[in-house]
Amino acid sequence: MMTSFSFVDLRKYWFLLSGVLIVASIVALFVFGLKFGVDFTGGSLMELEFTQGAPSTTDVRDALTSLSSVSVQSADENQKLIIRSEVQDEATHQATLTTLTQVFGDFTELRFDSIGPTVGNELRRSSLIGVGLTLLLIGLYISWAFRKVSDPIASWKYGLITVLCAAHDVIIPLGAFAVLGHFYHWEVGSGFVAAILTILGYSISDTVVVFDRTRENLAHHTGELFPQVVEKSIRQTFVRSVNTSMTTLLALTAIFFFGGESTRPFALALMIGILVGTYSSIFFASPALVEWEERLKK
Repeated sequence: MMTSFSFVDLRKYWFLLSGVLIVASIVALFVFGLKFGVDFTGGSLMELEFTQGAPSTTDVRDALTSLSSVSVQSADENQKLIIRSEVQDEATHQATLTTLTQVFGDFTELRFDSIGPTVGNELRRSSLIGVGLTLLLIGLYISWAFRKVSDPIASWKYGLITVLCAAHDVIIPLGAFAVLGHFYHWEVGSGFVAAILTILGYSISDTVVVFDRTRENLAHHTGELFPQVVEKSIRQTFVRSVNTSMTTLLALTAIFFFGGESTRPFALALMIGILVGTYSSIFFASPALVEWEERLKK
């Protein structure tokens, strides 16, 4: 089956699929936007679980008139409430819990986070700078590492395509979380940034493995055309890439279902990123090299 299947010859279909996913992700980001957690926006967040069903969001807002900027959302089939408000110190936090207990009865507080707006803005800016700087440095390093492979593709093109693939693998999880944030109130916080950086490392490592095999095959001067060398390189690394991704996804699936609420967004972001990263390293990165080279010939 694999002998009749060509990764390179079908590259236009892979580019089309990537294009559809990227456009859909960008549209979701513009239409819905990301739902930032208190890590980035500042303020306090309380997550409460009610055994007999949560009270209405309107009743909770009416009970918390002492707090400003109160936002209440129901979650998990109305068993939980997520309450956002101004920054609360511990005394205010305990007073809020007391008020809610007196009005609505017993409940369990699953989570309480509080962070100042200045710190939140600084963290968001630092995260964007960190991701951008990471991509730039990785692109420069790969261009340098492949400097001895200049025929038929210049070394800087390996670096540029690696960065484009990394951006591809980050934009799609961002679009997915824009949708999840709009419909299921999933937030983007510092844990999500850690997941994005992990996805970058995993995706780039996978891409470089295929590129490195292409470099080795080109150095042997077998007389094959460049598309044939790339096709052979993908086939030689395909099983390794899929097996590595599957073992990682199995562990992440266990974390997603059994790791608790706090780790679920982190695990899902990694699962999406690793799936997309494995796809891009095999079906997008190396075929893009061939497409570039073929267009230069024309």
